[in-house]
Amino acid sequence: MYFIDVQGTLISDADKSPIRGSREFIEYLNSENLPYMVITNNTKKASSDFYNYLTSIGFEFSFEKYLDPLMLLESRVSKDAVAAYGAEEFLNTLQNMGYTLDYKTPKTVLIAIKEDFSADEYAQMIDFLLSGAKLVGMHETSIYAKNNKRYPGVGAILKMLQFATSTSYEVVGKPSSAFYDEALQRLQAQDKSASFDQVTIISDDVKGDLGGAKELGMHTVFVTSGKYKSAQEIVPFLEEHLKPNSIKKDMQEVLESVKGEGL
Repeated sequence: MYFIDVQGTLISDADKSPIRGSREFIEYLNSENLPYMVITNNTKKASSDFYNYLTSIGFEFSFEKYLDPLMLLESRVSKDAVAAYGAEEFLNTLQNMGYTLDYKTPKTVLIAIKEDFSADEYAQMIDFLLSGAKLVGMHETSIYAKNNKRYPGVGAILKMLQFATSTSYEVVGKPSSAFYDEALQRLQAQDKSASFDQVTIISDDVKGDLGGAKELGMHTVFVTSGKYKSAQEIVPFLEEHLKPNSIKKDMQEVLESVKGEGL
């Protein structure tokens, strides 16, 4: 049973094209009738639009096997008075979902990702949080990779705001237990016996995805096809209990392992 990340794992951070072995891995799971969920921290596009993009470039799986934070958002964040920060696509998607953006007296500060947050935006977030607004992250990624550059991820921004304001925060997407619980429930629709200790999760975010997954008992596979150029950049600095169970170059190596000795 598998949970499979998307950005940096199935598709390239550079041009959103399929990474070596990624389509073939999904094809293999389908042919072997193995349960899996494609779990992504997509927030820029509506869930159905991003799913349709993945199928348009050759990934063959049903929408029932797809999950992103936008699909949980309405159950976690009220639609009124939200100060949202992220890419323009994210803000447009929120408004299309019926969220009211409020940058005067918001009840919630909601953080997604973009590469060019300004100091003034951070100052505004801090003022809202010190005035009592709730802090919520769409996910808790460690690094955001775009255009061959690496920026602080939503998780890093949340930690900064927490330190600056002593405000705790909630997370909608990975690696929150609520998100993984939802993914597991959907996996159980494929196999009623599914449990976290039977799941292998594959991701390029060894801190933002795999650490939380490992704490829930999942087997973790770190692929170096996304945020990190090599395992040596990050794995030696992780706490021992959070280090991945396996490290692979890309989904092609994962596929070869699954077909061979297994993961």
